[in-house]
Order: sequence, then structure tokens, then C-alpha cells
Amino acid sequence: MSKPTSLKDALAKWEDRNKQPASTATDIGLQFQYPPIEKMDPILNSLTECQKLSLSSNMIEKISGISGMKNLRVLSLARNNLKALNGIEPLAETLEELWVSYNNIEKIKPIESMKALRVFYISNNVIKDWVEFMRMAIPPNLIEITFTGNILSENMEPAAFTAEAVRRLPNLKKLDGEQVIR
Repeated sequence: MSKPTSLKDALAKWEDRNKQPASTATDIGLQFQYPPIEKMDPILNSLTECQKLSLSSNMIEKISGISGMKNLRVLSLARNNLKALNGIEPLAETLEELWVSYNNIEKIKPIESMKALRVFYISNNVIKDWVEFMRMAIPPNLIEITFTGNILSENMEPAAFTAEAVRRLPNLKKLDGEQVIR
């Protein structure tokens, strides 16, 4: 098996393709790298103007190297190998959308610190209890989530899960792509 693509190499390829320095770009897509990216590292801190970063469909196991990304609004880490959200906290004041569907996430405690988060896509993970689910009640601006495909929702009738989720998250406006009707 070939060695993984480094973020440095992926960014160099992105700059060649886009004829622009990554350090000044606002939207950077590094999804579907081959061989896949396995690590987030401090080179991400050089992306100071980046507002949307996609690292989807790689093999990243943990979130790191993002403390300098003060303008980041949307982070996509869907279809990776994440098991937890630890490491997301440096973006607590600015991140508005976090896309982490199709990972192996069981615990989401760091979501509690996300003050600006409005959209949270966490479908098809392994969240299995209401204690973890209720962590989504803490971010004050969270109004949209996708949650289908988690153990908790799959072990209930869809209508019963929806009713309970909406009851537990009073600020929710959209659940699994559907408008919430109260």
C-alpha cells in the first residue's frame, strides 16, 4: 500500500490546480485524495483566510492542527475514520457548520463548546444514547442536524425518534432534512 498523502502535498496539488496560493483561498477542497490523507496537521494553520474546508472521503482519525483557522465557517470531515470530535474546540467561536456524517463517532462532548454552530451533520455514526444526543441542546445557535443512521435513531420507530428528538431540542428547525413542525 502506498504511503498516505500529506496535507502539504495535497495543498501543493490544490494550488497547482487552482492557480492560487492556499493561504489566500476562502474555499479549499481536499476530499477524495489518493492515497488518502490520514492526518490533519499544523499546516492547516497557514490557511488563515479559509472559510470552508473539505477533507471528506479520506482516512483521518482525529481532528487537529486547526487552532489558527480563525475564519473557518464550514468544516467537512464526512467519510473519514473519526471516533470523536476532540480537537474541534479551537473553532468554538466561529464554526457555523460541521459535517461529520459516515464516521465512527460515538461521543460528541466537544460539541458543547461550539457557540456559533448552526448546522451539524452527524448521520451514520455510532451514537447510541440520549445522553450523547442531548449534548446538541447546548450550542445556542444549533438549528439543523442530520442524525439518521445512528444506533439511537435506528433502534426506534422513525416517528417516535423524531417526536422525542424535537421535544429534547427545542431550538431545532430541521431534522434529517425535514422542517420541524411543532
